[in-house]
Amino acid sequence: MLNSKKTNILLAMAGAAVLMASTPVLAQAPAEPAPAAETAMAPAAPAAAAPEADPASVGEAVGGGHGGGITPISMFMEATVVVKVVMAGLLLASIFSWTLLLIKLFEFGALNRKTDSFLENFRGARTIADMKAIATAEEYEGNPLADMAAAATEEVDLSRQAGLSVTGEHRHDTLARAQAAVTAVQAGLAKRISGGQQFLASVGSSGPFVGLFGTVYGIMNSFIGIAESNTTNLAVVAPGIAEALLATGIGLFAAIPAVIFYNYFNTRIAAYGTRADGFNAELINGISRQLDKGA
Repeated sequence: MLNSKKTNILLAMAGAAVLMASTPVLAQAPAEPAPAAETAMAPAAPAAAAPEADPASVGEAVGGGHGGGITPISMFMEATVVVKVVMAGLLLASIFSWTLLLIKLFEFGALNRKTDSFLENFRGARTIADMKAIATAEEYEGNPLADMAAAATEEVDLSRQAGLSVTGEHRHDTLARAQAAVTAVQAGLAKRISGGQQFLASVGSSGPFVGLFGTVYGIMNSFIGIAESNTTNLAVVAPGIAEALLATGIGLFAAIPAVIFYNYFNTRIAAYGTRADGFNAELINGISRQLDKGA
């Protein structure tokens, strides 16, 4: 009896233990430390982000705000004073270059037409007096070749008026004086027809560097604004950099046509100089023939 009672007590205790273990509360009890472990494994909360700089204030710091879309005009208006001066100067230089192009095109066109007409009439002259009359005609006033012919024939007349013999054994002296008079006129030919070339050369050679100066200054100012605003947001800093780069673009816009015009007009000037050299020989030969004829 005693043994059976002990056995019943043990079975009752074992059943109670099984019931206690199967209850939800006791089953979850060992899992209570889990939240602590998860908290330890979870990443630390991010630090508070630095406040983002106000785009409007940054825009002012790097070269001005841009309320609307970015255009060349808006970039010019929002640029700093130095960059504005650079861009305005380059734009004026470009305008003068194009104006000079039109003036010189008309000038060379008129010069060649007048020269063609003069040569046609000059080659029909029969005496030195006829040469002088054609060269000093009002319609050919200012023409370089007409001035050369006028100088040579005037020197022959001056020699005659001085009582010098212009034919015979003194013929070579007369031709030498006529040639000297023509050379004096021809020496100023390049200067007369090359007006404006120095300006085109200056714009073509210095335009890109002037624009680069504006770009360097503008970018420097933009980076100073970036440093002061503590932001590298491209949408904020890009307008100021674009304004600076616009200066280089305008410099190239002014310089490239100036270089092209300079080379083009240099070719025209050289061609007219060659034409003047040929006329020089033609003029002296014509005077020499007339002197041989005793005219």
